[in-house]
Formats: sequence, C-alpha cells, structure tokens
Amino acid sequence: MTTGSGQHVSDYMHRQLEVIPQDATVVAAAARMRERSIGSVLIETFDRTQNDCRIAGIVTETDLVGKVLAQRRVPSSASMTDIMSRPLITIAPNRPMIDASHLMEIKKIRHLAVAEGNDVLGVISVRDLVRHFVEAEGGPVQALTDVYRPLSVLMNRTIETITSDETALTAAQRMTDKHIGALFVMEADELVGIVTEADLVRKLLASQLDPETMRVGALMNSPLIDIDINRTIRDASDLMAAKRVRHLAVTEHEKVLGVLSIRDLVKMVSIRDRPEFLRRT
Repeated sequence: MTTGSGQHVSDYMHRQLEVIPQDATVVAAAARMRERSIGSVLIETFDRTQNDCRIAGIVTETDLVGKVLAQRRVPSSASMTDIMSRPLITIAPNRPMIDASHLMEIKKIRHLAVAEGNDVLGVISVRDLVRHFVEAEGGPVQALTDVYRPLSVLMNRTIETITSDETALTAAQRMTDKHIGALFVMEADELVGIVTEADLVRKLLASQLDPETMRVGALMNSPLIDIDINRTIRDASDLMAAKRVRHLAVTEHEKVLGVLSIRDLVKMVSIRDRPEFLRRT
C-alpha cells in the first residue's frame, strides 16, 4: 500500500511518553491519568541483569476497571506489575495509519506504542486514528459521507444501562462483562446521563473512593451529549473532540436510538482492508 505525506504513524503519534514505574500503585496510575487527561500509561521495569530500565507494558483505563475495580482488588496495594498488559503491542513509525487501525481492531485495544527496535518513541490512540481518517481527502471515512445517514450504519443500537442508585462496583463489573466502555444512566425510566471507564478511573480510583458505596449518580456525566442521526461523521468527530468524550447518544426527534463510540468511527475502515493487512504482517 502506498501512502502520501502525513499518513504515517510518526505524523500522528504523541512523543511525550507518560511512564510510571512497575511498583507504582493503581492509585498513582489513576491520578496520572486524571492529571494528564489520558487513557493509558506506559510501565517501566528495571532489568537487574542488564542494569537498565525498559518499557515492558501498558496500563489502560480498561485494565484499571476490569482488573481492579470489577475484581474488588484494593487499589492502594495493587501494583502495575499485577495488572499491566504485556508484552507491549507496538507498531513501527513508518507504517501507514491504516495499519495502526487494523492492529487496534484485531487486538481490541485503543492504544499502540510506536517503537523502533527496542526504543519506544511514542504512543498513538484511536482518537488519533479518527483525526487522520476524518481529515484524509478521499479517504474511507469521507466515502461514507455519501451514505444516507452514516451514523445509523456506525452506531450500536444496543444501549446498556444502569440506574443512578447502583454502585460504582456494579458499573465496573457490568462494563467488564459486556466489554464496553460506558453505560447510560437511568432515573425514573429516563436516560439522564452516562458513566464511563474514565469516570470510574479519574473520579473514583484517583480519589480513593469506595466503589461499593459510591453511587453511579455521583460519578455520571449529565446531561447526555447527543448528536442527531442525520449529522455527518465529521460532525460526530468534531463534537467528541470539543467535548473531550468518547461516546455520543445518537438521537432522532429527541429519542435516543443508539450509542456511537470513538472506536465505531474507524471500525469500518479497519474491517474493509483487513485481509490485505493480514497478508502483509
């Protein structure tokens, strides 16, 4: 596959690495994510035989929710070694963005480390993919703008909900069981907000609140940020970026029809050319 300038991983990656040591606690990781408004941190380990430090893994919001909160582990005593994802999944900086998209989709992840040999140079996220594909002239996402109501093609019509009086622990366990990053919040049979992995990490874990007593209503984002089903993919991308969110309620005549995640915006791109990607890897 040939690519023009501005289409390589190196053009979109974040070069400032957020790294914490392997013996750091879950609370420290959550606090760093809150402080930097990020969804992952890289984990540095010390190799005694080589007397050298190296980046060996990554911890994401999903890891903190699924491996700590959902399993009722004590955040102040759980270390990065216990929960980090390893080996680190990497991509070379000269690979095209479409390859990063395929790799994230196949591995079901939102972050990739960008590496050259043993050196980690940066990190690329699904948000960077969206920015690239939405802006790319004549790219696969722009081709979808000719489709009637493209958001209806991309959104998930299954809406997972939780009531505002249920606990953060229940929310974490439900997200983990359903492999999702957010739940719509109900009060009196009405959708009133949304609670996400980021909320559980930054508002709960980072502040060392008790997930078994903290209620979803105290953590949720309200009112819902929504987008009309007739709007474009670029509109959805711009709204997510402006509001710094990864999920939108898709509505028609003020009725919620489904949910659109940031991963949904590039999912069809990843699926379209996957066979060619697999032949090249």
